[in-house]
Amino acid sequence: MAHALAGRDPKPRHAGLVRFREADGVVIDEGLLLFFPGPASFTGEDVLELQGHGGPVVLRMLLGRCLELGARLAEPGEFSRRAFLNGRMDLAQAEGIADLIEASTTAAVRSAGRSLSGAFSAEVGKIRDALIDLRMLVEATLDFPDEEVDFLEAARAMPRLAALEGELRSLLDRARQGSLLRSGLHVVLVGQPNVGKSSLLNRLAGEERAIVTEVAGTTRDVLRETIQIEGIPLHITDTAGLRETSDLVERLGIERTWQEIARADVVVRLVDCRVGLTDADRAIDERLPAGVERLTVFNKIDVLGELPRSVADEAGVKLYLSARNGEGVGLLGQELLRIAGWHAHGEDVYLARDRHIQALKSALTHLETAQVQGQALELMAEELRLAQERISEITGEFTADDLLGVIFSRFCIGK
Repeated sequence: MAHALAGRDPKPRHAGLVRFREADGVVIDEGLLLFFPGPASFTGEDVLELQGHGGPVVLRMLLGRCLELGARLAEPGEFSRRAFLNGRMDLAQAEGIADLIEASTTAAVRSAGRSLSGAFSAEVGKIRDALIDLRMLVEATLDFPDEEVDFLEAARAMPRLAALEGELRSLLDRARQGSLLRSGLHVVLVGQPNVGKSSLLNRLAGEERAIVTEVAGTTRDVLRETIQIEGIPLHITDTAGLRETSDLVERLGIERTWQEIARADVVVRLVDCRVGLTDADRAIDERLPAGVERLTVFNKIDVLGELPRSVADEAGVKLYLSARNGEGVGLLGQELLRIAGWHAHGEDVYLARDRHIQALKSALTHLETAQVQGQALELMAEELRLAQERISEITGEFTADDLLGVIFSRFCIGK
């Protein structure tokens, strides 16, 4: 293909300046041709890389010429999948590529980079190897029950099992923190008209994203903005004021508000502090989903000359702030991080996915059960085996082919 496209065969791992040509010899573009022979390539197979100018028409013509010469379009995640199947990386590293591409914050980029470099896989591998060692001790005791030497006692198997449980808990905690970096928190601002929802959105976003007026019902549709607090993406949604109205457009906006509330991680219910909680606010509370986290924000404290503060009681957390001048808005950010369960870990957080967290949780459950079964060695050995399988799913050592298809199909096109 390289000879037909560029008129010469490429030299391995050297960039050559060439002219890419149509079948009739007409020049499509001038660019670089690179050839990476396997197994020393990204996928572990022969890879031919073309670097042309970035115009979409030029690239479309170049792609069409490649297809004429027998190439085909890559399936979603195909390059990463080939790299995984050819042993160039494990499954967690392959997913790190997709996470790096999709990262929305600086902290998420760094966390994804650690997964891609193999740091996450190394910690998983350390726990897996410790599990294998413990399994060996338990099964050796089962195989030689009449030996005078108690393998488990001599090797301090139970203290090692307890220490391994602690390591797994630590890794699970950091994975959960990384999951926050990846998906963030979905926050919906709700309340009656003119309580300051749009003003708060603008304050959090740092720009005038929403129109703010004294006219009730100004916000008719859903407005979304993503901000960062300590590297955590917060997806803030401003909604139409909740009230009874005969305006058709406003009613449609209110319907969308309730749809957003149903999908929210946290509902921030705004109240005008000059009025306080009203029957209409209590009616909103009664309609909120039972399982969703909620915060009550008393806005416009600047009008009353009050100080920003946070008050917690059995009814929940109440924040007093001013969206207009920003006083107390920092309290809201910290409270949202608390609800999310975020606590700073430094540079050892991994951008984990749901399947990683579920595998770690399952492995931890099996370890806990193994400790309970300390005297029933057959059951203990089985729990250790199941824990090893669950932990190995993260790097792909025990992963069904159908799961691989699901994982790589969610990658961006090709890569």
